[in-house]
Amino acid sequence: MADLVLVAGAWLGSWAWDEVVPHLRTAGHRPLPLTLSGLAERHGVPAGQQTHVQDIVDEIERRDLREVVLVGHSYSGIPVGQAAERIGDRLTRVVYLDAEVPVDGGSFASGWWQGQAAFESVLADNGGDWSPLAPTEFDGQGLTDEQIARLVKGATTHPGRTLTEPAVLTGSLGELPTTYVKCLLDGPEPNDVVATLLDSERWRLVTMATGHWPMFSQPAELAALLATEAG
Repeated sequence: MADLVLVAGAWLGSWAWDEVVPHLRTAGHRPLPLTLSGLAERHGVPAGQQTHVQDIVDEIERRDLREVVLVGHSYSGIPVGQAAERIGDRLTRVVYLDAEVPVDGGSFASGWWQGQAAFESVLADNGGDWSPLAPTEFDGQGLTDEQIARLVKGATTHPGRTLTEPAVLTGSLGELPTTYVKCLLDGPEPNDVVATLLDSERWRLVTMATGHWPMFSQPAELAALLATEAG
């Protein structure tokens, strides 16, 4: 049995994994969804990037977890990747789920496709935080109207400092046992940083024929994939 610490991406909390959790339990694993500071039921709690890293490390140490599969979706790949370094031999595998990966000294904002200044302008227009997507922005991601409605209803604004503060790495992510899951409706290829890391013998790439939120669009399929990666 593996302990899977599940961390959803921007705007989301532990609730995002509700349909995945029962399948993982049936497969004999222990799913442990985590809400990061400032999101969902913890909305309003002040948070920066290192707060989110510490949220993950603290959860693992508090529960004294020993065979950990760390799963980071979307934005949360950045704190998950840093936490993976810090938990040492407690780590079994990292799974990046259509996720960003940390770059030492870089941030989510610095990797934004339109540039950091453009992203920081978006945050400034919303009082420093990142507003959730509108329903139409989920189009083309393999989601039903009901699934989109759940996403929109549950989403909260995302604390801006977690997106602009730099990541801190002490080693190479390529040295950690890692699976990168690319959701094909969100683009057929990983970004350049991930593509380089996939050259490592310790990294492997798998794909899902769905969009960026597979915990909603394909929860059973995602659980089966995670159970396989957990071993």
